[in-house]
Amino acid sequence: MINNKKYDVVIVGGGTAGCACAYNCANLGLTTLLIEKNNFLGGLMTGGLVVPVMNSSTCNLNCNYYNLLVDTAKKFNAQITYKDGNDGWFNPEILKIVLEEILTKPDIKKNLDILLETTVINSKTENNFINEIVICSNLLSLPIVSKYYIDATGCGEFSILSGCEILNDSTNTQQSSLRFILDNVDFDKFENFLYSLSDDEDITNTYRNDINTNNILSFTTASTWNESKVWKLDKFLKSGVQKGLLFEEDRAYFQLFSVAGSVNKVAFNCPRFTNYKDNPFMASIELINAKKAIWRIYNFVKSEFPGFENSQLSNIASQTGIREQNRIKTKYYYTKDDLLSGKKFSNTVLKANYGIDIHSDDKNSSMIQVSNSYELPVESLISYNFDNLFIIGKPIGVDFSAHSALRVQKSCMSMGEGVANYIAKLSKN
Repeated sequence: MINNKKYDVVIVGGGTAGCACAYNCANLGLTTLLIEKNNFLGGLMTGGLVVPVMNSSTCNLNCNYYNLLVDTAKKFNAQITYKDGNDGWFNPEILKIVLEEILTKPDIKKNLDILLETTVINSKTENNFINEIVICSNLLSLPIVSKYYIDATGCGEFSILSGCEILNDSTNTQQSSLRFILDNVDFDKFENFLYSLSDDEDITNTYRNDINTNNILSFTTASTWNESKVWKLDKFLKSGVQKGLLFEEDRAYFQLFSVAGSVNKVAFNCPRFTNYKDNPFMASIELINAKKAIWRIYNFVKSEFPGFENSQLSNIASQTGIREQNRIKTKYYYTKDDLLSGKKFSNTVLKANYGIDIHSDDKNSSMIQVSNSYELPVESLISYNFDNLFIIGKPIGVDFSAHSALRVQKSCMSMGEGVANYIAKLSKN
């Protein structure tokens, strides 16, 4: 057998939460295995092109890894701090290298094994414990034994494979997105166009900081078919529909960000589409149609937006931006009321204030509800069915509305770090 090592912790999923957990477990001296099905780390931050990190106050609780990520990405010219103080503007492609740089540091590497292009194909359980898993990589299967297992898959697939219960508490669904990047965009020309339309900083804003961005222009703008705000780009999108360049649903959500460290790349947080989480046939049709929508949007901006005349389609996300899929039943069921009331807990893994953020497929039905600071207990990250299984990131045991606030990247990283700290304490007892 290639590897007969027994681990303290096995983490399934090397995405946003999984990388944070792996780093902190190894840093705390726990022998750790990180399993990732792709040939890169980072999940939606990298393969999903989900940039920037949504801004959220954290009281710096369980944020050591996030702070390290910012500092390391800065050295690779893959990070900027925007004028609102959000230091989570990253370059998603370079971030793949940054994450490996962090997780292969000598003091981390001695406690951490990483398996890329590897999946879990079996989970052997007894009573309320997972005893062993079987992994598959390049047609080679191996058994792996660990004290603790962590599901950081994003969709809860490891928990489901192990036999965990799924929360079926809501008929609502979040819309998914398939992001893409255009390069060779004339930033200055596009900025002049934007400010000729509006100077509403709440919707369109730009930033130059010669201290850490070499005076490179950064910007964000948006338009949706919700009428809660006056979207200055909406008249162009409606015109695009009338001209046959766009479909009506292409107007649903249209958001643009510059890419950190780039002088001509623009990341699009669109198109949105229905998440058929229980029907892979319909989900695949939606993905095919999403790529057709990307082609429409690309040709539309080339035709209608100054600065995009010579743009080129350079990246389509290799991972679908699924906002909510499976949520796993955990020891404590965390609710919207817990979040909005700011309920306090003894074993807190994160503090945040990112609001309830629901992307609906109906016009004027999406919701952003601002909240004050709230906490999440570790018991919402411990499987109800297995005492040595933790769930971090998007599959956590919370209700639909609370999930829409907790799913963001900063919170997912704090979950990973918080669980690592919790397991380290358990291991000492």
